[in-house]
Amino acid sequence: MTVEEYNISVDEYSDNIYRFILKNIRNSDKAKDIVQDTYEKLWMKVADVSFEKVRSYLFTTAYHTMIDMLRREKKQGDFDTVKPDNYSNNNQYSDLKEILNECLKKLPDAQRSVILLRDYEGYSYGEIAEITGLSESQVKVYIFRGRMFLKEFIGKMESVI
Repeated sequence: MTVEEYNISVDEYSDNIYRFILKNIRNSDKAKDIVQDTYEKLWMKVADVSFEKVRSYLFTTAYHTMIDMLRREKKQGDFDTVKPDNYSNNNQYSDLKEILNECLKKLPDAQRSVILLRDYEGYSYGEIAEITGLSESQVKVYIFRGRMFLKEFIGKMESVI
C-alpha cells in the first residue's frame, strides 16, 4: 500500500470505525484512541496490507484493540448472566432511535458488536466472523439473540409510536 492509499483509507474509513467503536464502548475519548491505535498498527504493516483489503483489516484491528482495552479494564460482562426480564421497558417513547440506543447499551458486548457490524455497517455474516474471530454460526446466533432482546425490550410497535 502506498502513502496515498493509506491517506485515502483514513479519509474513507476513520469515521465508520469511530462510530462502530463509540457504539460499543460509549466513550468518545477511548474511541478516538482506539481509532488512532488502529491506524498506527496499519502504518506499521503498511507494506503487508493491500489497499483492497484495508477496510476489513481496519475493522478487525479496531475490534481486537477494543476487546483488548475492555479486558484490561475488566468491564466485559458475562453473556450467560443477562436476564431479559430485568431490562424490559414498559415506558412509552416517541423517539425510536433513543429507544434503540438505550437497548443497545444493555446488550452483551459480543451481541452488540455483531449487530452493529451487520445492521449499522452492512457486513455479511462471513465478514463479521472474520472481523470478530467467531464462527459464522456463532455470529448468526448472537445476531438472532440480540434481535430477540431488542424485540422484547421495545415491545409492540404500537406502544412505541
